[in-house]
Amino acid sequence: MQTLELTPRSHVGLGLGANLGNPTANLREAVDRLRKAGLEFEALSSLYRTKPWGVTDQPDFVNACALARTDLDPLSLLDCVQAVEHDMGRRRSLRWGPRPIDIDILFYDDLVSADPRLTLPHPGLMERAFVLRPLAEIAPELVIGGQRLADAAEKLGSDSVVRLSPFHG
Repeated sequence: MQTLELTPRSHVGLGLGANLGNPTANLREAVDRLRKAGLEFEALSSLYRTKPWGVTDQPDFVNACALARTDLDPLSLLDCVQAVEHDMGRRRSLRWGPRPIDIDILFYDDLVSADPRLTLPHPGLMERAFVLRPLAEIAPELVIGGQRLADAAEKLGSDSVVRLSPFHG
């Protein structure tokens, strides 16, 4: 009898955002495409309306975060999320500009990486309420960089982040 060796799937956090087309539908489509690529979603935050960050002369964003499991290594996961972005019409022209979809890898297990293609945990995670609030909603006790997400979100405040509705992705 052959025994199967099971390998644990990696635990990842994703940030999703959109402000072109139908942002809510775009977020749902991105989650669906990532599911088809093999990600197993464990939790989806509520949807949040947020003011643009960086380039402020553009429509508000709809943002959400997700917890998922994957068999992909970090750079393969990056390739996967970038392929989904590209297939959904994202073109990288203006940094922080408007987009039909944006998917960021926020963390990958406990990995700390300064790879030129992928910094982990995401360098802006603890300073961007539009990411921290939805992530803290679904993983309040998670500690990243020595900070519990619920505590970090509370310190940051939520003036620019408005909860819209549950995310049924």
